[in-house]
Amino acid sequence: MTRLAISVLALALAAAPASAEDAPAPTQVNAAAPPSAADLLFEQPQMKNVGPGSTLTYDYLRRSGISKGPFGPPLNDTITFRVEAANDQKDAAARNIRVEMFSGMNRVPAGPFEDMPGNPVISLFLENHLRGLAKVLEANPRYLKNAIRKGLRDRATVTATKVTVGGREVDAWRVETKPFEGDAMTERMRGMANMTYTFVTAPSVPGEIVSIEAQSKTPEGGELLEEKLSYDQKAG
Repeated sequence: MTRLAISVLALALAAAPASAEDAPAPTQVNAAAPPSAADLLFEQPQMKNVGPGSTLTYDYLRRSGISKGPFGPPLNDTITFRVEAANDQKDAAARNIRVEMFSGMNRVPAGPFEDMPGNPVISLFLENHLRGLAKVLEANPRYLKNAIRKGLRDRATVTATKVTVGGREVDAWRVETKPFEGDAMTERMRGMANMTYTFVTAPSVPGEIVSIEAQSKTPEGGELLEEKLSYDQKAG
């Protein structure tokens, strides 16, 4: 596993289960009480429903209306996973994953991941997002990372929802948090202290991650940052 692969996994709020026997059962959307954000995003064996030989594709978009373009020009690209059988045959949910993160000059080194039961696209998205945000804010990436981690652990709302996949409506969970709201460093956030992170997961979707979004707007509705990743169900 590469150094980047190790660093992105540090975003996880809890370690992935060691084996299929230890893995928690898939969280049911119709449960009496909603699960925690940490359970949904970092503790579920999300790759269990992706067979070896499969390809997962995620559409990625980043754009910003901040003058002088500190985030760079709009970027519309893809992240592709080539899924292979895991080395550890004892863990039925684990997979080896080769990653193509963006294309051409936009390419970012990532992976490969070995024996992964969880979906690394969450950590890949957040790590890439944090690099750009820390550069624009001239902030310590670790500080921002810890704020997001704490927001997901202590300040996230989890609600049941529905998403349409393959022409049918399926159960899903929506996780939302505003980790920088009320932060001591608000004045250094360039108006982006209202940054909202939204995750949508669905047990019936391959890899379970439907979408991830980081969004911040001005009080007048101007777009400071829109960064989004969506499962491409047409790509297979």
